[in-house]
Amino acid sequence: MGGTFAATMVKFPINGVFIAMPVGFKAAFVNEKETPRDFIRQALAISKRVRKSGVIAAEKVKVHNPFFQKGLQLVADGRDLDYIRKVMTQDMALSNQHNEIGAKVFMSIAEFAPAFGMFGTLVGLIQMLSNMQDPTLIGKGMAVALLTTLYGVLLANLVAIPIADKLEDKRQRDMSLRSLIIECIFQIQQKQHPTTMMEILEGYLPEKQRQLGARDSYTTPDGKKDQRETIS
Repeated sequence: MGGTFAATMVKFPINGVFIAMPVGFKAAFVNEKETPRDFIRQALAISKRVRKSGVIAAEKVKVHNPFFQKGLQLVADGRDLDYIRKVMTQDMALSNQHNEIGAKVFMSIAEFAPAFGMFGTLVGLIQMLSNMQDPTLIGKGMAVALLTTLYGVLLANLVAIPIADKLEDKRQRDMSLRSLIIECIFQIQQKQHPTTMMEILEGYLPEKQRQLGARDSYTTPDGKKDQRETIS
């Protein structure tokens, strides 16, 4: 464990390692509940408010996603489209970089752990062979020597590789969702009609979830259903 951690610290910047650890374990045990469909519904409802009351109405809307909230604040501040694109694209790139570093850190742990497990086994064998006076202790010593290899394999295949794969999957999904949010913000800033927005944004949905607008009602930004109007 010490050798694996030390080698990882040498390979990556210290701050990168300490960022990767909480991000990786959070990805391993916390499932994201937000879906593209939820963001599209919120964007359609917010667009309706903005078309009615102006862009200042976006400032009063509260959403759970910080990235989405940041975009709405930029709209409420009256920023132009190019400025919004620049700020949100930079934010998306930084988030992608953190997730990418996290995946690389855990993949490196997966590479180092079996190697240092074998190193521990070799050290144990040297210690065992240096004390051959009592043959009855050879089997016990061999078992202890091989134990480090077992720990290395378990650490790599049970912890590091699954977390690295999950971080890579999270990175791809996060990029897709953030791209959708940026497009939602653009449409809101341009006060696009909800029907036109739906035609543009549904391309971000899985094939089976498209054309849902004809059946679903608006969801207001506070999470309540608005049954009076539906999206066609």
